[in-house]
Amino acid sequence: MPELPEELTLPKGYVADGPPAVPAPAKDSATVVLLRDVPGSIEVFLLRRVLGMAFAGGMTAFPGGGLDGRDADTSVAWAGPEPAWWAHRFGCAPEKARALVCAAVRETFEEAGVLLAGPDGDSVVGDTTRYAEYRAALVSRQVSLAQFLAEEGLVLRADLLRPWANWVTPIDEPRRYDTRFFIAALPEGQRADGVTSEAEDVEWCTPAEALAAWREGRRGLLPPTWMTLAELAEHSSVASALAEDRAIDKIIPKVVREGSVIRAVLPGDPRYDAAPGHVDAEPGDRIER
Repeated sequence: MPELPEELTLPKGYVADGPPAVPAPAKDSATVVLLRDVPGSIEVFLLRRVLGMAFAGGMTAFPGGGLDGRDADTSVAWAGPEPAWWAHRFGCAPEKARALVCAAVRETFEEAGVLLAGPDGDSVVGDTTRYAEYRAALVSRQVSLAQFLAEEGLVLRADLLRPWANWVTPIDEPRRYDTRFFIAALPEGQRADGVTSEAEDVEWCTPAEALAAWREGRRGLLPPTWMTLAELAEHSSVASALAEDRAIDKIIPKVVREGSVIRAVLPGDPRYDAAPGHVDAEPGDRIER
């Protein structure tokens, strides 16, 4: 795992004004890193979150979000590794693993217009604009993923996803997420777009370009996003990334204050074990990208 750079500090408002009586529970969520090949490298699909959002507003991220209770519906037609396989990789119950994969597919469609499903287990849909009404209905929670797929005769393609990482928000954060990261290739014939109220802009770029934009102060990145980009920068093709057999360990950063900035430290960092249980926010907290 690459080391987080010292320049990667956390945004103002990331920690609460006082220690929580009880750490907020971490909500299960799923994030999908969409990939496509370009000559000599790969590109990732990135969204800049709307500035006013309660969590990570203004930061650059991948499509994703929290589980909907209906993501656990077992009627979803399924192709690919069974929930027990995903449960083993992510260290959770098969029921939760199934819901996480469904959430990954649903959120990718809602936020990027990319649908990891097809008429059968050997095909995937092409142009997804015909499903625009369903996409809007999923966002508004008028329909569930299971309803959508059943009504259109589609099969969820779990085999198009690969597990990548599992990050948990530090206990200092009042809004916490236990996020499973997936990677997936952009299906042929489909187009990722920015038709979502949660993003102010979107772009495809290589991991190296995204990291350069962060270094130049043009994009803000939280540690899980920075780390994922740094890891993917080591791959020259989508096939290479998809073929990586990764051990998925739950990563729970801690937060430390150094001068006027706060930063995340990871297990293995000498500062990790000595990190306090809580770091109070200060008016001088600022974003340093």
